[in-house]
Amino acid sequence: MPRKRNDCWYPCNFCQRKFKWKSQLSRHNRKHTGEKPFSCDICHKSFSQKVTLDKHKIIHKECPYSCIICKKTFKRKDSLETHTRTHNGEKPFSCDICHKSFSQKVGLQSHKVVHTGERKYPCLMCQKIFLRKHDLANHAKVHSGEKPFSCDICQKSW
Repeated sequence: MPRKRNDCWYPCNFCQRKFKWKSQLSRHNRKHTGEKPFSCDICHKSFSQKVTLDKHKIIHKECPYSCIICKKTFKRKDSLETHTRTHNGEKPFSCDICHKSFSQKVGLQSHKVVHTGERKYPCLMCQKIFLRKHDLANHAKVHSGEKPFSCDICQKSW
């Protein structure tokens, strides 16, 4: 049924928009007021619209493990446990040679090359060999002429 010219419209008190239904105006006003009446019962994050809350809840089904500190979510419980160490500083993986500790097993594994001396990342330009891949990547900047660091005082780059 087409609208008549004299239909009632509900104007927004904050901007020039008008709405045919009072419920539309109410929902729109939340953009101006910052009101977020819809809260997730799992992580307590709030939303201005129910449809946005419903979309949000999907992450809890796909990623059911949530960090109690920062609310980041994870698919696997062990991933959450690993992440939690970033907040509590726990470092359960210790080098049996120098006793340096790491929060993740992969950190300990990459550290061990320091003791073995195994160099398996050769530079194709000058044949220098590096312990770690990121050391080779930093070295490669010498050959490319890239100087990504600069002094805040004199602007000299290196």
